[in-house]
Amino acid sequence: MKLNNIALATVLSLGMVSFANADAGSGNVHFVGKIIDAPCSIAPESLDQTKSFGQVANVALVNGGRSSVLNFDIKLQGCDITSKNKVQVTFGGPSGGATGTTNTLLGITGAHGASIAMYDGSNQPITLNTPTTVQNLLAGANTLTFSAYLQGHAGTTLADIEEGDFTSTTNFTLAYN
Repeated sequence: MKLNNIALATVLSLGMVSFANADAGSGNVHFVGKIIDAPCSIAPESLDQTKSFGQVANVALVNGGRSSVLNFDIKLQGCDITSKNKVQVTFGGPSGGATGTTNTLLGITGAHGASIAMYDGSNQPITLNTPTTVQNLLAGANTLTFSAYLQGHAGTTLADIEEGDFTSTTNFTLAYN
């Protein structure tokens, strides 16, 4: 009987140890990034942005009409302007316009009849694959401000505008001097 009590106590204590060590959840943390040769770091929230125009009425885009303006920023951190205190941004992506060859408009996929117009912080139109106006940097944090709107193609009628979801992606590259 004493042997049975010892065996039972051993089994119960081993079960408690197993229960105490049971996995109550686990996971991984992946750290990613990139080391760059630049006087400023790009803030993480500026690297992969998603901006929504919402739902734009087709009638607003007829004959070159446009949506409301959507602002977006590229935030720079820890800028050391000792040797380089100016920056230019180059935006790339598919050309837009009715023929898909207008490099001052960013093309969209999905819906048809409109493209995206982008402007720099000085309200100058951005030409794809061409550096923007030079912007002066301050030591520390800087915010580069831009804007965009959805623009109907020139000469489009309501019948030319195809409704539906659309997407577009522009990439940006910074050049310091």
